[in-house]
Amino acid sequence: MTVVHCAPVAPVIGDHDGNRRRVLTAIGSAVAAGAQVVVLPELATCGYAFTDVAEARAAGIAADDPLFADWSRAAGPAVVVGGFAELGDDGELYNSAAMVDASGVLAVYRKTHLWDREKLLFRPGDSAPPIVHTGHGRIGLLICYDLEFPEVTRNLAERGAELIAAPVNWPLVDRPDGEHPPETVIAMAAARTNRLCFAICDRSGTERDITWTGGSTTITADGWPQGPIADLDLSLSRNKWLSPHNHALNDRRLSF
Repeated sequence: MTVVHCAPVAPVIGDHDGNRRRVLTAIGSAVAAGAQVVVLPELATCGYAFTDVAEARAAGIAADDPLFADWSRAAGPAVVVGGFAELGDDGELYNSAAMVDASGVLAVYRKTHLWDREKLLFRPGDSAPPIVHTGHGRIGLLICYDLEFPEVTRNLAERGAELIAAPVNWPLVDRPDGEHPPETVIAMAAARTNRLCFAICDRSGTERDITWTGGSTTITADGWPQGPIADLDLSLSRNKWLSPHNHALNDRRLSF
């Protein structure tokens, strides 16, 4: 079993030092509680609702920023995944996520599917989501809107991911009383159809004019949500057999 904590933080736009402290506190608390994988929200280092490109770029950091050495020290025996605004070597700004452990940065992923005004602020990534073989399982990275494209989650399943860690910022939308957020329903379906565990960390509260869903959750390979903290059996992600005669990946027919 792998102990997974989705650790929401509420960054404040422009408060770089405060955001650093908030993230390190969230990591430290999760690790102290026994977390082996810690997932933070999308753009956890800086906030999301930027007014313009200049404000977004002012929040950007490079993928080798000393901030990630701080994350690495705080991670201890855990793996940490969190979102940040990345200033690329090409001068472009990306909505990115980093995966770190005690050894340093393991991977950086640039969000490939940008939502709404993100298209005015960020450049989309053009590389496949990475999968990292960590001491706590084979972890793939996605960010928020990426989860809504079944081709992407299927690709990670086919490449051997055992857990998808996804920093997200889900704006609150109307839904019938008692229903899951629609983004959670999509993730549950992706987990069940791919036999693949998920860990999704969302924001809560309000930032400027956006109210967040607060939809942080873990999901088993059977597709059932477990809440923001759970022991996940990642070995189930390696077994794609649904019955003695049915395989979640191999049964797909694309010849028509």
